[in-house]
Amino acid sequence: MTTAEEAALRVREAETRQREKLEENLHKVEALTQRLTKALTQKRPANPALEGPGQELFMKAGAAYMAEVMEHPERILEHQVSYWGKALKHYVDAQATLAKGKLAAPADPGPKDRRFANPLWDTHPWFNFLKQQYLISAEAVQTAVAGLDHLDERDRRRIEYFTKQIVDMMAPTNFLATNPDALERAVATDGQSLVDGMENLVRDIEASHGDLLITLADPKAFRVGENIGTSPGSVVWRNELFELIQYAPSTEKVHKIPLIIFPPWINKFYILDMKPSNSMVKWIVDQGFTLFVVSWKNPDASYADKGMDDYVQDGYLAAIEQVKAITGQKKVNAVGYCIAGTTLTLTLGLMDKRGDKSVNAATFFTTLTDFSDQGEFIPFLDDDFLDGIEAQVAHDGVLSKYFMNRTFSFLRSNDLIYQPAIRSYMMGEAPPAFDLLFWNGDGTNLPAKMAVQYLRLLCQQDRLATEGFPVLGEVVRLSDMKVPLCAIACETDHIAAWQASFAGIRQMASKDKTFILSESGHIAGIINPPGRDKYGHYTSSAPVDGVPTDWKAAAEFTRGSWWPHWGEWLAGKSGTMVAARQPGSPDHPVLAPAPGTYVSEVVDA
Repeated sequence: MTTAEEAALRVREAETRQREKLEENLHKVEALTQRLTKALTQKRPANPALEGPGQELFMKAGAAYMAEVMEHPERILEHQVSYWGKALKHYVDAQATLAKGKLAAPADPGPKDRRFANPLWDTHPWFNFLKQQYLISAEAVQTAVAGLDHLDERDRRRIEYFTKQIVDMMAPTNFLATNPDALERAVATDGQSLVDGMENLVRDIEASHGDLLITLADPKAFRVGENIGTSPGSVVWRNELFELIQYAPSTEKVHKIPLIIFPPWINKFYILDMKPSNSMVKWIVDQGFTLFVVSWKNPDASYADKGMDDYVQDGYLAAIEQVKAITGQKKVNAVGYCIAGTTLTLTLGLMDKRGDKSVNAATFFTTLTDFSDQGEFIPFLDDDFLDGIEAQVAHDGVLSKYFMNRTFSFLRSNDLIYQPAIRSYMMGEAPPAFDLLFWNGDGTNLPAKMAVQYLRLLCQQDRLATEGFPVLGEVVRLSDMKVPLCAIACETDHIAAWQASFAGIRQMASKDKTFILSESGHIAGIINPPGRDKYGHYTSSAPVDGVPTDWKAAAEFTRGSWWPHWGEWLAGKSGTMVAARQPGSPDHPVLAPAPGTYVSEVVDA
């Protein structure tokens, strides 16, 4: 056989293999389509009130635009001319470049957008044209919305949010035919990436019973209690709301007054104990504190009637009493994180009214107690959404983790929805083994009654900072919070804005207040161990008073973690050193090793 014949044979064999692979992939697509169809039949009935804002908001936006047209036609014309001019100029520039015989894009002045990182967005005439026209159109839409004068500030912020959601959704990167990364990958893998992507899509829809929640992290890479949440300790008490974990000491002596942490019940507590190198649990124990952590129950529909009173009585007060009994102490120090910090405030206000001095000092992590500025949650705290949530939880018995996960994800839609979807469904990539994203996807439900009380009375009506919040027969206000406190807020927190956190702490009646402002966001700003020096923090000896930005301007910046600063403060509130305590007591036998059983329960809703 000649060399030419051998080459021709190899070509035919390669073509045969490609054809066979294509046929195999087509069979896979057919099977996946059948699975997808079956999975979609399980989708829960849609609640229109939770899929978008009410019609009233659209009517307000339309009326404001028409008023703008009538009163300021020159401004509308200016916007339109600006948009037409930019779009047409780029078209002309692209045509001029092609007319010179160059298969290239015109000069791209930017600005840079990390969604368009592939070089083809800048060099290929077709992809560059798509990108530029999208960015020009996006700018025009956002400018038009920002120019609506006949709206109150709240409606404006809601319209801006939903407009941005539409603009982000329509990005050319979100569609296979206009995503060069996905197309290059499909060609390089003979379409295998598309098959893998469809498998990922079907898997996610099946896992969510017909809904679509993108898997952000490899679910098989982590096991709570095996490679995350591994600090040694024991469950020493439990009731229907929580398990109480006491961690084993790592020092011979410990501070006399124990510490109890109340984590938020929107997610699992092990964010505080991901791995030894960044475990706050381990660090606290290593500083010589007797540490207890509450692990909340993930509720199902049988918890529908559990409200804020139940969480205060059978959660906070019960946990504090058990810690006192186990350690033989009359006082404890307490930490509340996020929503758990808000509820700790309610509990401390109630205890003050009852004359209960069981809490010696309190710490608040990224806690909101003054909701006059609802920040990025404004779009979801009007009656159109809250009425829908109230109807949904009345039917389900819980506010499902599905709705909460979706809401938090849309606050950062490009990072938590579109980019992960592109990687998983278009590129066919497996989810990364990323512990933080694994935890983020390990959500919990909220009891129906508690969820409505929290959203209506605290978030929407701001009762704690105004007329008072009802707790177990008392009415609690911020002025009832009188114990020494330390509050940690995070500079770029999009869930609990630091200025709003400062505003709530400012109104508390405590005479001993410390405020620490950490760099970064809601999670990274808190889980920021010493030694990395990734994020610094601001502190000040000035009173927690006045304008938050003025406080920050006068504060001292320190490179690195705020943990040591807080540790010194906490040590000063924790008494003398005593012999280390092992988990449990004669009346509190060990029920299970940490991290307990509640943290691993799977509850659908």
